[in-house]
Amino acid sequence: MAGIGANILARAEQFIWLTARVLEQRRFAHDFLGGDPDAVETALAAYRNEDGGYGHALEPDLRGPVSQPLHTAHALSVLDSIGRCEGQRVERICRYLTDVSTREGALPALLPTQRGYPAAPFIPIVDAPPAELLATGPIVGLLHANQVWHAWLFRATDFCWSAVEALEQSHPYEVEAAVAFLDGAPDRARAEAAASRLGRLVRDQRLAVLDPSRRGEYPVSPGYAPGEHHYPYDFARTPRSLARRWFTDEELERSLDHLAAKQQDDGGWPVTWRQWAPGTALEGRPLVTLRALGTLRAYDRLLD
Repeated sequence: MAGIGANILARAEQFIWLTARVLEQRRFAHDFLGGDPDAVETALAAYRNEDGGYGHALEPDLRGPVSQPLHTAHALSVLDSIGRCEGQRVERICRYLTDVSTREGALPALLPTQRGYPAAPFIPIVDAPPAELLATGPIVGLLHANQVWHAWLFRATDFCWSAVEALEQSHPYEVEAAVAFLDGAPDRARAEAAASRLGRLVRDQRLAVLDPSRRGEYPVSPGYAPGEHHYPYDFARTPRSLARRWFTDEELERSLDHLAAKQQDDGGWPVTWRQWAPGTALEGRPLVTLRALGTLRAYDRLLD
């Protein structure tokens, strides 16, 4: 008889074929069925614009054709997942990042070019958006992890260090962006020190639910949806992450049990952030499902 992990994967596969966009179908096939990375890259190319960035609702909460940093971060994570975060692909992206950076050499979450197209109401559109760790950290960390060297990275890396080391109050998504940066940062000693301090902040401010059976006792960050809690696995997506050290074995195992139990009857995982349009939730669930499967696999929870 197949094990629990195999059943989780089989149910998720049916959900992906039933509901996902072509890109997420190709990603699932590559990640779990031995599919061709060329097929993933071909599907991703449909979202690329002439400016080197990505748009067309690659990140479902931002609609319309225009390139945005959040779309481009998403594209880089896809390229990383298939081992193709290199060469001319990344050179084009870095040129785009250079063009849209702020005076600090870092990235805003949303450029004003989004105005006129639908976007999630919790991502404000302003004329002169500030640089944010939320947008910059994951891109910088991923590029460093892939040993990419480009002039854009120098100032962007300095920005990330300053932002991470200045954090005193934060929220889960910003902390996750900081972890993504620290996990890839080349200065490992500095990254470990910063991560240690950040872990204390997460525990002191109760940003991670350490016992899912008592999640009502943990606060939800301002602006988040009701019940939009984050758990140890949200911060430590793999055992190699610096954030893994923030949690005991018992805390992590409880959170992984909770993640596996969140799989719904149709085989997919739910969207927990604020939902504002039916289509974005439908496109978001396969992304959340792929993320859940990747985390469970990283912790050997999909074995037969």
